[in-house]
Amino acid sequence: MALIVQKYGGTSVGTVERIEAVADKVAGFRDNGDDVVVVVSAMSGETNRLIAMAQEIMELPTPREMDVLLSTGEQVTIALLSMALEQRGCCARSFTGGQVRVLTDGSHTRARIREIDSSKIHGQLEQGNVVVVAGFQGVSEDGHITTLGRGGSDTTAVALAAALEADECQIYTDVKGVYTTDPRMVADARLLAHITFEEMLELASLGAKVLQIRAVEFAGKYKVPLRVLSSFEEGAGTLISLEENTDMETPTIAGIAFERDEAKLTVAGVPDIPGIAYEVIGPVSDAGIEVDVIVQNAAADGTNDITFTVKRSEAERTKAIVETVATRLKAAKVVLDKKIGKVSLVGVGMRSHAGIAAKMFKVLADESINIQLITTSEIKISVVIEEKYLELAVRALHSGFDLGDANYEEENTKN
Repeated sequence: MALIVQKYGGTSVGTVERIEAVADKVAGFRDNGDDVVVVVSAMSGETNRLIAMAQEIMELPTPREMDVLLSTGEQVTIALLSMALEQRGCCARSFTGGQVRVLTDGSHTRARIREIDSSKIHGQLEQGNVVVVAGFQGVSEDGHITTLGRGGSDTTAVALAAALEADECQIYTDVKGVYTTDPRMVADARLLAHITFEEMLELASLGAKVLQIRAVEFAGKYKVPLRVLSSFEEGAGTLISLEENTDMETPTIAGIAFERDEAKLTVAGVPDIPGIAYEVIGPVSDAGIEVDVIVQNAAADGTNDITFTVKRSEAERTKAIVETVATRLKAAKVVLDKKIGKVSLVGVGMRSHAGIAAKMFKVLADESINIQLITTSEIKISVVIEEKYLELAVRALHSGFDLGDANYEEENTKN
């Protein structure tokens, strides 16, 4: 008998029929003797519908009232799922974030969880009930409804699993688990049975969309075993944990992430003096713009070129800030390039295997792909390239590092 926290996203509960299917799955776990806590999102499209209605009334809706509005989406789902479970003879009780007492700070639309009172849930579980909790929401110290922002339901699930000391937190979604790269781009991408928190955190931060960074950080911090599975297909999914896979056949590289939403700015000809990097990057950070890759090159004439990347949506705003700085510093010019992409290799095996960077560079060179910027950490290597070569680079690297599913070619040969 185990205590399991399960999370079902908007697609998984997008229709009454899908809610019925989730109820069947949950009831199956309960029949096996497991205690189950279920966290659900709003039905697919519901949050966008609520936002659209709010904006019809008010161009910039008040954050407090937006939280009150958006929290209703999950209330619909918890009630319907609880009804579906009751219909199957499986006792269930639904709770909003405030009823469970998911205590947050007072930052409306992007609140942070402070603590969770697990006593009410434990009491319900002891009575034999499945507990169904609204994800994405909580309550502030003064009783106001709050929402947790992007990825909030995943975060709710992991936080509840940590507070309840659950045996596992299962995130059900529309994919079978975590792949070596996006299977929509690389047909033979391999489903990973296991990946470390470190690797998953890097992949999520570098563009992989399976899990939100915040939820992975939370799971790693509180050592919550996390599993990603499909709501629509049977399978063991991908387990994310602290332990590194010691299988001798395990590849050095766990996966390849990529990001299209990037722009590159170069401030050329700035003075080569101490603190110049801060003079250029500081105002950008002060404006709340996240800077990614940064490279500083010394020129022969005693000046520096500073190049960095930001989200493409922030490119024009960043350029305006940097041009003001460049004028003050009497820099030569500011150049903006929106046609770039970032490709990253991730794997804890990099720590003990030499030559990964050299092999990556050779694979790209063989495809005549020029590398514009390079950044590394202990377990990742990222390169910035022209966006038009992004898919070619991902496929070439996936093949070059033998990350493909061996069964894929066999199955397709038979067909």
